[in-house]
Amino acid sequence: MRFIIVTGMSGGGKSTALHLLEDAGFYCVDNLPPSLIGAFAELAMRPGSDLDKIALGVDVRSGAQFEEAPAAIKSLREKGLPVEILFMDCSDEILLKRYKETRRAHPLAGMDRLEVGIRRERALLTKIRHEADVVIDSSRLLTREFRDELFRVLLMDENHNNLMVTILSFGFKHGIPPDADLVFDVRFLPNPFYVDELKLLTGLDAPVREYVTKDPNCQIFLQKLTDLLCFLIPGYIREGKNQLVVAVGCTGGQHRSVTIAQELYEHLKQVGGFGIKLTHRDCDTNAAEVRNRYVQDGAG
Repeated sequence: MRFIIVTGMSGGGKSTALHLLEDAGFYCVDNLPPSLIGAFAELAMRPGSDLDKIALGVDVRSGAQFEEAPAAIKSLREKGLPVEILFMDCSDEILLKRYKETRRAHPLAGMDRLEVGIRRERALLTKIRHEADVVIDSSRLLTREFRDELFRVLLMDENHNNLMVTILSFGFKHGIPPDADLVFDVRFLPNPFYVDELKLLTGLDAPVREYVTKDPNCQIFLQKLTDLLCFLIPGYIREGKNQLVVAVGCTGGQHRSVTIAQELYEHLKQVGGFGIKLTHRDCDTNAAEVRNRYVQDGAG
């Protein structure tokens, strides 16, 4: 039997998680008062019950009753029920943006500002977040990536260490990404920009990737970088880090950095045990600039 408590920050993705679980055959109940968790579990476990996969949405919409949730979950675990807690988190900045876009009222804001409601909720959720089996931070995830991560963790029984690794390509001329944790400069590799037939392409195109990766130094660098990250990531997991941004930069963010980011993503995706996503920050922007200059110079 699987019994999952879905909780977390309002706007963090709880509804998406419940919908995914429902589509996977879970019996889902949203906004269940914590005082009823025990009674619901007893009904589900009665002889003859066919409820073997259950997901309950429990959050601060239940008001003061929410403070009873940790004790109710502890009681179920003491009775031998394998309760899993899925905590959906999100940064305050992104939550503010989401609420302003939807114009919904925060359940704890009342007559106060939205920021106050978010702050109250985060304080109220501190204990249950600490006890969660899985924490997923949706701050930097697109809807598809978010659903993929939920599917991987909840339905494929993969180990989840609450770490999302973002491989990010960028161009130094556009500035180093402010959220980067690790920055690697690949400007030592041959630059396809100076090859006429490759100038207008990007690292997403096969000819550019072949040009960059055929250099012996590229393969050595990729192997050493992959080994380094495979060494570092378990340490970040032990320290409880949930976001790691690995930025790979070249001059414009169009050729070399895109190629290396793509290759690194494919290598790390095979490792497993953590979430991973790939983003190219400047690829389209720089490619458009190069095309415009090329046309203006009369070469097009």
